[in-house]
Amino acid sequence: MQWYLVAALLTILTSSQGILTTLSQSNGKYNYDYATIPFLAELFKLSVSGFFLWKECHSSSPPRMTKEWRSVRLYVVPSVIYLIHNNVQFATLTYVDPSTYQIMGNLKIVTTGILFRCAIFTLCLCVLTCSEFCCQETSSVSMIMNVLVLKRKLSNIQWMAIVLLAVGTTTSQVKGCGDSPCDSLFSAPLEGYLLGILSACLSALAGVYTEYLMKKNNDSLYWQNVQLYT
Repeated sequence: MQWYLVAALLTILTSSQGILTTLSQSNGKYNYDYATIPFLAELFKLSVSGFFLWKECHSSSPPRMTKEWRSVRLYVVPSVIYLIHNNVQFATLTYVDPSTYQIMGNLKIVTTGILFRCAIFTLCLCVLTCSEFCCQETSSVSMIMNVLVLKRKLSNIQWMAIVLLAVGTTTSQVKGCGDSPCDSLFSAPLEGYLLGILSACLSALAGVYTEYLMKKNNDSLYWQNVQLYT
């Protein structure tokens, strides 16, 4: 029952993000520095995770926390990606309306499915995070093999769903002009779609990499979140 409530809350928060962000605009522009919003959000999440981590540390069974720099520094990559992604979302909403923003958000499923099967992206992530190990052959090989574990096999139905989702997202944005001439094929500016695609790619990239980090050891979830939000 608890997970159903969490899923419902996540759905409400995700759906309201685009609407509330658009309502905060004035004449299509932000009258505030929107870069401060992701900063404050990350600060809030860091505080919450830090509080629960503190409670775990004072419990009868202390949590597992890997504090070696070689492990901690890996969280820099998804943190930076999420930082860029959160700011791109605000920029996207200056070009598209909330409904289009939510529809384009479905592209995250498409890009995530592709990244789970793409060895090139996972190898790029490996290069980003194991520069210190390049002179250590065994560590480098181990890192590469661990990253390639993410290359999952998707069923034919899942691939069909991904293709249909991509096609549906695209066709939903085709503007119907009737008998009058159209100055554009799509209902929103090209910049909005490019930013939406960039946002989907960044979200998928960060999500896949974060899953790799969180599943490669048995550290406390709150400790991992503290590193990610820091």
